[in-house]
Amino acid sequence: MIEVEGLTKLYGEFVAVSELSFTVRPGELLGLVGPNGAGKTSTLRCLAGIIPPSHGRIRIAGHDLALDPVPAKQQLAFFPDEPRLFDYLSVRQHLEFTARLYQVADAETRIGPLLTELELTDKVDHLPAELSRGMKQKVALACGLIHSPKVVFFDEPLTGLDPLAIRRMKDTIRQLGRDGAAIVISSHLLHLLEEVCTHVLILKKGLRVAYGTLDEVRQTFALEGSSLEEVFIRIALDESPVVPPRLPPTAS
Repeated sequence: MIEVEGLTKLYGEFVAVSELSFTVRPGELLGLVGPNGAGKTSTLRCLAGIIPPSHGRIRIAGHDLALDPVPAKQQLAFFPDEPRLFDYLSVRQHLEFTARLYQVADAETRIGPLLTELELTDKVDHLPAELSRGMKQKVALACGLIHSPKVVFFDEPLTGLDPLAIRRMKDTIRQLGRDGAAIVISSHLLHLLEEVCTHVLILKKGLRVAYGTLDEVRQTFALEGSSLEEVFIRIALDESPVVPPRLPPTAS
């Protein structure tokens, strides 16, 4: 489970995210949506423990990310939009190294099925330079799943994939949800989120402007039956002033 309470991220005096709260339960897939500069990347990086929030509380699978970071991070996987691999490790060595980091006791029994599922069996001895971008993304996915995370974050998961790989990535995301993972997906591909997500969170200028199931969000904006794209465009083009995020009071 992911529990976020009052998440605020400041860069100097600039408020990237303000007082953001939401929950993602096991088996739920939350689509994180917003215009450029809405605070999506800052939110994801805070949730994954890459950068610290300025204020607020994040719990990952019952562990406070600030107070108990190692157990919290042992339960999550973060997949950035650009796969990052080690130049001089083969595909198999990537999996073995990651398994050691996460202290996966039955790594050998997990590696084979992951290689088969992601169609990497004939690439086990290849270095990253010998792989296509789509194959690199599969290696990163295998590494992220080796420890069976309970919480998974995706940042633009379909970037650079061909149509067949897109279909398989969608299937993988859905299966993770069926297996009980709590998932957050940030993407500008609204049709992807509409296909796979159970809930949506829309940010604008660092603020939460919509949150709930897709039907609940449609009702909020009186757009029953509309697509997520139509809802998003209504919000993005809305000229009504958004209440600017306020800096939290400093401790005296």
